[in-house]
Amino acid sequence: MDSLLGYEQELKNHIEQERAAVKLQGKVGELMYEQGIELVLFRHHLTDITISELLNLHEYAGKVVNKPIDVFTTSVMAEEIAKLNLAPAKLDIGKLANEWLSESPSSHPSEFLTHKLKGFEHSQNPGFEPRDVVLYGFGRIGRLAARELIRQAGKGQQLRLRAIVTRGNSDNDILKRASLLRNDSVHGAFKGTVNVDLERKCLVINGQVVQMIHSNLPEDVDYTAYGISNALVIDNTGIYTNKEALSRHLAAKGVSRVLLTAPGKEIPNVVFGINERDLKLDEEKIYSAASCTTNAISPILKVIEDHLGIVKGHIETVHAYTNDQNLLDNMHKKPRRGRSAAINMVITSTGAGSAVTKVIPSLKDKLTANAVRVPTPNGSLAILSLELNRETTVETINELIKSAALEGALVNQIYYSFDPELVSSDIIGNTCCSVYDSNATIVSKDGKNVVLYTWYDNEFGYTKQVIRLAKYVSKVRRAIYY
Repeated sequence: MDSLLGYEQELKNHIEQERAAVKLQGKVGELMYEQGIELVLFRHHLTDITISELLNLHEYAGKVVNKPIDVFTTSVMAEEIAKLNLAPAKLDIGKLANEWLSESPSSHPSEFLTHKLKGFEHSQNPGFEPRDVVLYGFGRIGRLAARELIRQAGKGQQLRLRAIVTRGNSDNDILKRASLLRNDSVHGAFKGTVNVDLERKCLVINGQVVQMIHSNLPEDVDYTAYGISNALVIDNTGIYTNKEALSRHLAAKGVSRVLLTAPGKEIPNVVFGINERDLKLDEEKIYSAASCTTNAISPILKVIEDHLGIVKGHIETVHAYTNDQNLLDNMHKKPRRGRSAAINMVITSTGAGSAVTKVIPSLKDKLTANAVRVPTPNGSLAILSLELNRETTVETINELIKSAALEGALVNQIYYSFDPELVSSDIIGNTCCSVYDSNATIVSKDGKNVVLYTWYDNEFGYTKQVIRLAKYVSKVRRAIYY
């Protein structure tokens, strides 16, 4: 009988949590679409997820802060936030709930939130005009960027996807590109509608009209003819990578800024969360979001360099194969990449070791790097072998990274994983550019040499960084409480 009572009680508790989660989801939607306020839970999105996923996020949150964050608390917090007259913002309800429980649990949530979110009121935030965005190129990163820009529509309307530029623009080209947007072998089906209007040469994605434009040369497009002005062009082609070539976009009518989704020459290379504040936005018009690997390793290297100091090190990336490689053995201009990507591990070069010094200048001449392409379509791993200035322990290293994942400028960049069974497919779709594997950390007996492992979704995790940087250079970032 006791075991039956225990079963019934556990089930009853879980059902009550599910009910609270449903209330929380309702309030999340209300805040987003009526007030432009996005709620996240320790950086995790709370939209387009199931009730079970929402409850699992609360389990993870409890591990991060070493204190239970239950769905009943976050549901109450969301209700109280809805009563405040706040401007469009992005608020971490997990962080707010933890601070309330830690700092003033005896106070009423409304009193606590009024104090914590002082300065987030409409009167303190004059707002901004949303920025038009053009995707120049529509490959792997371009399509993921389109998905993300469309998904974020309605959340304060920061960036508006207005056009996609490709080399082909026949009816068949547009139909095939629409199909590639709807379905993805790695990331799954697009959670929305993609309709094709061949007469107007456009896609209607979740009700948003996106013009399909044909052009072989960046400077030839007149975007103003489509009602597009002051636009940010996100170049996904990888063809134009230096300042002179990328400046051709600025010669097009209706363009004011350019963002490259690859390492760039003679332009600022930026890993958002680390060096974006070094940009002179009123003077510079062209930027690079660096590479996926640079975005993965820089946050971890930044934490270690700041707290323990790096004498020297080597970075080895175990990287998913890319479209640049051959499916079967064939000619290729670069060494080894001509061999079949699907059945070989392929040693190749990477510029991440030198590129990271553009982001963290103190690491100049301290790092070497190489890469091994492996037969997986997405999901990569960076192995950081470092000699440090100070002695350390596994516990110290992990606590430093965990703190950076919870507080400070890198909370969007570092995901701290507790999972002892973590493998590459588990990190597909992670919004962070660096998924730190805490269980894999190695420290030598003398405490001076460490080996750190950080995973990264080299497609989606990187695309999230591109979008963050796009908002920053376009000056449309909302008020954020993280």
